[in-house]
Amino acid sequence: MEILHVAAECFPVAKAGGLGDVVGALPKYQNRLGVYAKVVIPMYRTSFLYQEEWELVHEGGQYLHEQFFRYSIIREKSNKLGFDLYLVDINGLLDREKVYGYADDTERFIAFQLAVCDWVFHWQHLPSVIHCHDHHCGLIPFFLTQVNQFRSRLHTIPTVFTVHNAQYQGAFAWDKHALLPPYDPWKWNILDWHGQINPLAAAVKSAWRVTTVSHSYLKELMTQAGGLENLFEYEKGKCVGILNGIDTEIWDPSCDPYLLFHYNKDNLVEGKRKNKEEICKEFGMDSSLPLFSFVGRLVGEKAADLLPVAIQDALLHNPGRANYIVLGSGQHDIEYQLKELRNIAGGFYNCYIGYQEALSHGLYAASDFLLMPSRVEPCGLNQLYALRFGTMPLVRRVGGLIDTVVDVGDAGGYGLCFNEASVWDITYTIRRAIHLYDNNPKEYATYCKQMMELDFSWNKAAANYIQLYQQLK
Repeated sequence: MEILHVAAECFPVAKAGGLGDVVGALPKYQNRLGVYAKVVIPMYRTSFLYQEEWELVHEGGQYLHEQFFRYSIIREKSNKLGFDLYLVDINGLLDREKVYGYADDTERFIAFQLAVCDWVFHWQHLPSVIHCHDHHCGLIPFFLTQVNQFRSRLHTIPTVFTVHNAQYQGAFAWDKHALLPPYDPWKWNILDWHGQINPLAAAVKSAWRVTTVSHSYLKELMTQAGGLENLFEYEKGKCVGILNGIDTEIWDPSCDPYLLFHYNKDNLVEGKRKNKEEICKEFGMDSSLPLFSFVGRLVGEKAADLLPVAIQDALLHNPGRANYIVLGSGQHDIEYQLKELRNIAGGFYNCYIGYQEALSHGLYAASDFLLMPSRVEPCGLNQLYALRFGTMPLVRRVGGLIDTVVDVGDAGGYGLCFNEASVWDITYTIRRAIHLYDNNPKEYATYCKQMMELDFSWNKAAANYIQLYQQLK
């Protein structure tokens, strides 16, 4: 069985969020289970491109409206990621340093999808399944079955579409309709949702199977999907939730190259203490206090807008009892408030605005608690990284956080959970955490060891996807 994963991101080649982590790990674990999984993404101008050796495997051309463009496909020679990696190069469109954020993103990703379809059309054989990830690849299931130049050979290829985050749909106005290749005009309604061309909606309608990245997120999409609720309800018969995993070889505190001090569950307390001492020294904090951290995008979806007030409130009601560090970037107003908070936090709070992979690993190892007050969290990977590093997650009961974190007050629990994305719920849960840390240190350490023994690797998820593929034969 041969699986072609198509995505906009793939760690460590190009990553803007959790999508990159998934695409960089799932194919590797699938290959270990006996299928042939490979990945194709755009050829951004990232450092990975210049550090590795590549070979040209295909060249072709397509029309984007009236503009003809040439594309080339290159393959990474060493297979160092554990799967065959292919990049699509289109001069003037994909040759950018960043993954997203350009005014012509619609044109860029339509061209990418056209190039992928044209490349597959010229294969001597056909893949067993094409697995598309998020809206950037959402038109491919439509192209394979409805576009005149592709459907004659490609319409029988089963397609799986994974919704990593339905809040981002890639919709664009019908006045850009000419960017799409000729297709059966009677099928225009497959592309349409509320008067726009919507790639995410088109994928949900066209793909053979649709998956979400956790079981609870699939349920939530029936009532909260950025306007697509009725569509997910209608198509629920072909939808399935498969919980994401993490790459436990990359996220392993016993050998993580980003950590100064390695540890496992047997020397957990000492290992985390040493890592916390280093982080606190870097940020000018007292390492004897419990450390709370937030790692992620500073956007409303993550409830990051609540952090400045919540942390200030926590500092006010628990003076001198805990430290707080925020790592992330996003909305400028949130960034500004978090930076300003340093002026009144008295050395118990600090932030790093931006992203630094080494620091993120260091924070998971050093922190005692991880804050995740998300409004939307389809799966969430940060809480899984925290569990792997023996760091207790403080999470809102939403999406994949429901499926992965159980409150210490419940049977078998090991985390701290709350119901609302509100300052009160966040600060109340912080108080619970401080009380547990200060008054029940042995119990807290037992929870941390329990967390490190949990298995959220990709093994189970990879097997579930393979089982799904086999049903499509």
